[in-house]
Amino acid sequence: MSTTDLVIGGMTCASCATRIERKLNKLDGVTATVNLATETAQVSFPDAVTVADLIAVVERTGYTAALPASRGADSTAEAAAWPLRRRLLVSLAIAVPVVLLAMIPALEFRGWQWVSLGLVTPVATWGAWPFHRAAAINARHGAATMDTLVAIGVSAAYLWSLYALFFTGGADATYLEVAAAVTALILLGRYLEARAKRTAGAALRALLDLGAKRATVLRDGREISVSIERLGVGDEFVVRPGEKIAADGTVIAGSSAVDNSMLTGEPVPAEVGPGDAVTGGSVNAGGRLVVRATRVGADTQLAQLARLVTQAQAGKAPVQRLADRVSAVFVPVVLVIAVATLAGWLLAGQPAASAFTAAVAVLIIACPCAMGLATPTAILVGTGRGAQLGIVIKGPEVLESTRRVDTVVLDKTGTITTGRMTLTDVAAAPGTDVTELLRLAAAVENASEHPIAAAIAAGARARLASGHEQDRVYFPPNSAAKYTQSLAETALAEAARPAANPAATPPPEPDIYDISDFSSQPGQGVSGVAAGHAVLAGKRAWLTGEWSLTIPPVLAERADLAEAKGQTATFVAWDGQVRGVLVVADTIKPTSRAAIAKLRAMGLYPVLLTGDSERAARAVAEAVDIDDVIAGVLPSGKLDAIKRLQARRKIVAMVGDGVNDAAALAQADLGLAMGTGTDAAIEAADLTLVSGDLRAVADAIALSRRTLTTIKANLGWAFAYNVAAIPLAASGLLSPMIAAAAMAFSSVFVVSNSLRLRSFG
Repeated sequence: MSTTDLVIGGMTCASCATRIERKLNKLDGVTATVNLATETAQVSFPDAVTVADLIAVVERTGYTAALPASRGADSTAEAAAWPLRRRLLVSLAIAVPVVLLAMIPALEFRGWQWVSLGLVTPVATWGAWPFHRAAAINARHGAATMDTLVAIGVSAAYLWSLYALFFTGGADATYLEVAAAVTALILLGRYLEARAKRTAGAALRALLDLGAKRATVLRDGREISVSIERLGVGDEFVVRPGEKIAADGTVIAGSSAVDNSMLTGEPVPAEVGPGDAVTGGSVNAGGRLVVRATRVGADTQLAQLARLVTQAQAGKAPVQRLADRVSAVFVPVVLVIAVATLAGWLLAGQPAASAFTAAVAVLIIACPCAMGLATPTAILVGTGRGAQLGIVIKGPEVLESTRRVDTVVLDKTGTITTGRMTLTDVAAAPGTDVTELLRLAAAVENASEHPIAAAIAAGARARLASGHEQDRVYFPPNSAAKYTQSLAETALAEAARPAANPAATPPPEPDIYDISDFSSQPGQGVSGVAAGHAVLAGKRAWLTGEWSLTIPPVLAERADLAEAKGQTATFVAWDGQVRGVLVVADTIKPTSRAAIAKLRAMGLYPVLLTGDSERAARAVAEAVDIDDVIAGVLPSGKLDAIKRLQARRKIVAMVGDGVNDAAALAQADLGLAMGTGTDAAIEAADLTLVSGDLRAVADAIALSRRTLTTIKANLGWAFAYNVAAIPLAASGLLSPMIAAAAMAFSSVFVVSNSLRLRSFG
């Protein structure tokens, strides 16, 4: 069995996707899934069937099919939006004066109906051509869709107007404004849908763009820059500080800190040296590395992650729009009623003009203007309000996913936490001035390129600039887990200290000390001379092992508590004594706990899903009131976790921000990406939270549900009005003019109902 993806062109509604899928599945051994939202078909087929056979079947069905371009298919929805936009603008420009002339008697002039005819003719033909073409294709294959009804409605209004002008001299009412308005409004709906439609290759391209484009390969002792396609397994390549690692491989020379957050989502860089494995696409944050490639191209972990995203997207059943679901029955029924009306009047011996008028009234009053506006106007207002609240809804298909969501899975780093390493605690040994501790630590760490060192230097500068550390002496926590001394204890400690020499301890300067003789031990710590002191900053084992220093018990206790919470502790020593410990952590966003409470209030069950350690994950979960924790998982593990929840019949919403979350976001019933996250996560998600505030998750779900409710009300009205009005039109109690007025009223109702969404929140 082979598998291929086809890019499908010409689909306009869910019935199109269903028909193509049915035709492909009739081939022996072929299993096809057609996705309307991505305009693609994923097909598994035996050796006896070729790709050309599959394309031929799609083309015989009335649509186009092609293999994706080698670099990812361009957005067919975006490409289609440009000509659609041109048709829309021209049709709107013409429709407005025509409608005004028909509705405002004061504007009418001698021969205005003929002017309207001249204006409407290009709208009813060229402007409505996409509907006419789709209706003709559907008719050729024995099918009827919303396009069929739109085309017949526009044609009926236009042809009746021609009859009235040429054969009655305009004595009978014309309905040119109906033809123009219906065309323009339905084009508006189609244009909004085309812009909102997500493409199959968007998430994939975002993932692949993260990979390196070139590699510096060692050939005969020389460094040669080559394109990534020319890198082979076994090649040795150089990765300088700040560069992306070109492929999965093993370090054979050099030591550095590697930022794997692109894949793991976690902010703490990994220390690597000879013999350690590295992943293509991760960033070298420290020294020079020489790596031997073990997996290249499609075999790398990044490429595998890209495949997970596309498979998760393809695995979703095509989402059918509510109007299309009903139109499968509604459209044929209306056509039958119109024909039956015409025949009934003629058989009853009524004049042909009366019979035709009644039939046209049925078509006009049933023309799906309100149905065409029901979804796009609600989406337009709902997404506009969402933008004000920092919420981006990608399309109407997303809304249906919010109805039954009962479980919210949240990534940790960048979602619940800030995703940035921050200096969170400073503990000074008894007798050590915390200001001096900060200045010396910042001096030596400021010279390092390591991300943890950068966080310490930035945090120390901020504390020194604020001055709030100057008069406080920090001690590690006692058995009650207090982080600072009480005021009385501080006073006693200060009194017991030797008198300070004012000349030797000047007031702190606004800047940190200069550093000399700086040295860095990758993965261990840094050293240097600042203000006449030999300063060390690094891991506990480095100070006690290589430098034979003793860690004061109170500082060791403080570090143990920090590490128990998944935080990173860096010890600082000078002149042969360990003087303090600095704690760096990925801090929890201030609004995260309130956001979780808001989700619980909506009846949603929160789950924490992270690639971080169990210990760190539990600490964060406890802080924000989450009971269920899934920790230590790789990107594929996150995808599997979502599938396991869905297998338990949970309707899952996934909230994430990293590339490692992209596959899980695509697999979830509802994917929500933090706007502060990666492009791949945002493309794979259904909703984007621009602000990065986790409280927006609850707002996004609530807004989506309310927008869906509005769409249902709009469609309910549109269908109910047709059910009530069609019999009246068929019986001759409604003239085409009254039918047009009723249709216009239904559109006003739909728009007014949609505008109520502006008050959300």
